[in-house]
Amino acid sequence: HNTTIREDVPWKLQQIQDAANHLQLAADTLESLDPDHSFQSAEEVLNFLSTVMGWLLRSRTALVIPKKRTLEDLLNSKNVRALVPALPREVAVSFYLQSWKLIFAVYHMVTEKGASRFDRYQTECVIPWVNDVLLMLTVALQTGQQLKDKIDILSQYSQEINLTKKPPTDGAAQDEE
Repeated sequence: HNTTIREDVPWKLQQIQDAANHLQLAADTLESLDPDHSFQSAEEVLNFLSTVMGWLLRSRTALVIPKKRTLEDLLNSKNVRALVPALPREVAVSFYLQSWKLIFAVYHMVTEKGASRFDRYQTECVIPWVNDVLLMLTVALQTGQQLKDKIDILSQYSQEINLTKKPPTDGAAQDEE
């Protein structure tokens, strides 16, 4: 079967849109903080970092792990309308990202002797800019985790310092007189 994707109706990868949406939510969270904001506790900082890191992780996951779609979903996808001529009903196609690779999969449903099966064919190519995005998201997540770890350590030391401080005794106050 020969078909092409119409230029006026491009094939859209929902994974890229999802990743961009999550990344925008991380940016919005960072920008929502007033420049003069002063965190009141380590816990407040950790919660803020966790929120930002959650959006970054969702963004990364959207690119790395494709959502599972049924054959019926593929056949009824908006993207299929972009194909000219339309594919026969027994053929479904899918483009998706798996890490830095773009996968093109073709599913052909076959009925032989009353039994149905489908054959799957796929090809893939590397998309360098997706690899760059994944690398930057990974570095951002690692940096955020390192910052959280340092805040945890500092807050533990802070608690130890507060526990070991001794209030001045009356004798020390009298010596100064």
